[in-house]
Parts: sequence; C-alpha cells; structure tokens
Amino acid sequence: MALLPILCYPDPRLHKVAQPVQVVDARVHALIDDMLETMYEASGIGLAATQIDVHERLVVIDTSEERNQPIVLINPEITWMGDERVKGEEGCLSVPGIYDGVERATAVKVAALDRSGQHRTLEAEGMLAICIQHELDHLMGKVFVEYLSPLKQGRIKTKMVKAQKAER
Repeated sequence: MALLPILCYPDPRLHKVAQPVQVVDARVHALIDDMLETMYEASGIGLAATQIDVHERLVVIDTSEERNQPIVLINPEITWMGDERVKGEEGCLSVPGIYDGVERATAVKVAALDRSGQHRTLEAEGMLAICIQHELDHLMGKVFVEYLSPLKQGRIKTKMVKAQKAER
C-alpha cells in the first residue's frame, strides 16, 4: 500500500469528470487499498479517486468512530434522494482547513459495485448520506466550495493559492 498525493483546490484536475471503472481487477483493488490508507492517514471520512488524480468512478468512505468500517463504491449512482435537507459544515481533504455550510439531502440511496465487483444498493442517512453526496460531487468534477457564494469562493481560492506557494 502507498500514500497518494491529494490534489488541492483550485487545481483544475479536480474539475475533470470521472469515467466508469471498466473492470474490478487487481489494479482497482490496489487503488482501493491505497485510497483507504491515504484517507485514514489524512484523517478524512471520504476520498474520491478524482482527488488523487485518477479520473474513475471510485469512492472510499468510513464515517465510523473506530475507523474500521470502510465502504467502497465503484461506479456509484444516487438512485433516490430524500426531500428533507440540512445545512451542515463540510470540509474536504482537497481544501484543507476550510469548512463552510452546504445544504444536502439527509437521506440517499446509492447503487454501486462493491470491492468484489458485486452490485449493491446502500441506503444512507445523516453523515454517511452527506459524505456520499460530497464524494459523488467530486466524481462529477465539483468541489464543495462551488456551493458557496462567489465572494467566498474567491477568498478560499486566494487562501489556497497562497498556502500552496508558501509550501514550495
């Protein structure tokens, strides 16, 4: 397993739309393992392949307290979204240190392949439902800050660019 570099906003590669995974094979299994290791090391609860510059429809999530219940979603599609919505603070491994309110559905159903390539349907509520929506946005090339006002987006972009320059 290996830690993978996470793209940081406003990197244009975060806006690429991910393509379906064609076959669940050893390459995909290794990618899943690397993504989980990267997510756990970064103290995240979700990571989309887009965030590591792999533009395939693959997401890993673990919202458990113990950090031992990983969920793998390959080629995920939300098939149902509840009517109830909540605005909650979101953060993102690609936008470190930035948190802001985003409105999301409180419940979703998602169809996907699991790690073994089997079709499954997952019903999720609360934090897991919000995390699924956030990660699937990444697969469509959307970062959570794009839900914010243009003024906030501009401030975040400036802050992120300055932080990246300071790191170099």
